[in-house]
Amino acid sequence: MIKVKHPDPECNSNQEELIASLPPEKRHFHELQFCFGNAAYLYHQRGRNSNPTIEDYKEWLEGLPENIRKDMAETGFEKCKGVLSFTRYVNEKNDIGMDEFVTSLMGDEHEEYKRLAGIDFKL
Repeated sequence: MIKVKHPDPECNSNQEELIASLPPEKRHFHELQFCFGNAAYLYHQRGRNSNPTIEDYKEWLEGLPENIRKDMAETGFEKCKGVLSFTRYVNEKNDIGMDEFVTSLMGDEHEEYKRLAGIDFKL
């Protein structure tokens, strides 16, 4: 069962259909993958929907490597609101770390997923 649902019902349905089509021995890992992906999606949506400010954007730009900073400055604030590194910056600035957020939704399954996926670092 996919514990962390995607906010789009059609996406949930597609995920469940894919899980049902897999051999039983492969289902659990893919359920964990979907849970993680859905939790990460919710994390980044939270940053995007938290009304980031132009000041957040300027601070984020300052921390980027020069070549990326130039490109993101040309892209502009409005378009950068959906850039994952920006949404993560906004969340972390508001004391919402990705690892903790995902764990709050997945519980112990987050550590299990990281172990099975070979992820041995904090996100």
